[in-house]
Amino acid sequence: MEFGIFHEFWSTGAASQAAAFAQSFAEIAAAEDWGLDAVWLAEIHMNPTRCLVSAPLIVASAVAARTRRIKIGTAVQILPLGHPLRLAEETATIDLISEGRLIFGVGRSAFPRAYNAYGISYEESQDRFAESLDIIKKAWTEPDCSYRGRYHSFDNFTLVPRPMQQPHPEIRIAASQHDTYSAIGRLGYPLFSAVRATPLGELAEHARAYRAAWAAAGHRGRARMYLQVPVYVAASRDAALAEAEAGLMRFAQYRADLVRGPLSYDVVQREKGIVGTPEMVADRLAELREAADLDGVSAEINPGSLLTHEQVMASLRLWCDKVMPRFK
Repeated sequence: MEFGIFHEFWSTGAASQAAAFAQSFAEIAAAEDWGLDAVWLAEIHMNPTRCLVSAPLIVASAVAARTRRIKIGTAVQILPLGHPLRLAEETATIDLISEGRLIFGVGRSAFPRAYNAYGISYEESQDRFAESLDIIKKAWTEPDCSYRGRYHSFDNFTLVPRPMQQPHPEIRIAASQHDTYSAIGRLGYPLFSAVRATPLGELAEHARAYRAAWAAAGHRGRARMYLQVPVYVAASRDAALAEAEAGLMRFAQYRADLVRGPLSYDVVQREKGIVGTPEMVADRLAELREAADLDGVSAEINPGSLLTHEQVMASLRLWCDKVMPRFK
């Protein structure tokens, strides 16, 4: 089972944005030293109280230069907001710098804010996403390619450089709504599920829809599914619940329009995160793995961006030392 962390590079406890970057790089270095498989980088724009990763490919390049083993994923690169040829060039470059460690996680984002700022219609995001992904794959794999689309057209483009991984870096697509799971299954891509839009209690149902669509489309091999979820681990149950509460409640309301009914801390613990001692966290993760036949999990290690660097490091250590070994 693949174990990772998801990072937004922000904490309200940091003295400055520069300090937040330094702390975040220290957390990623620790994750590699402590045996984690992957680090996942956000792409979130115009939200200064939550996230500093608005340029994930630049950050990924810095991570690649600072590490030697850990895989580097984007979670997610918002394809409709960038030019696909530029994204193909930059991701191929990162794959070379990292010596083949890039995982290209892509999606459309559930937040229209950035689309409004960039002057791109969110209503066009689905079509733009599909077109961009098609172009990026062609650029990675074809010696010379041309394209005629609704949003992008070009002739005789040759990608330089080429990615190290052949035929290309692994692509994973983010899913949020139920119909998205089936659509990704039909396309035949690995999938990662976040819990911002849907509760953990629906994960098994989504997994069945994804794998049924995969099988119906005739794809070979395993339909791999990964979970991205807020995680906080502490030595005692009481400490874990108390220290995680403010951030987890804030996380659960990032999309207030998607909240279903009253949102108590008990509901948030059950449906929007995994909080507790190492034993509690491992037991809950085992339940979710069995219910959805998960292939991996990525822990959002500072949900709500309200934990201190010291709290994040302590939780991360327990995640690596006490939880991960149960699944390896």
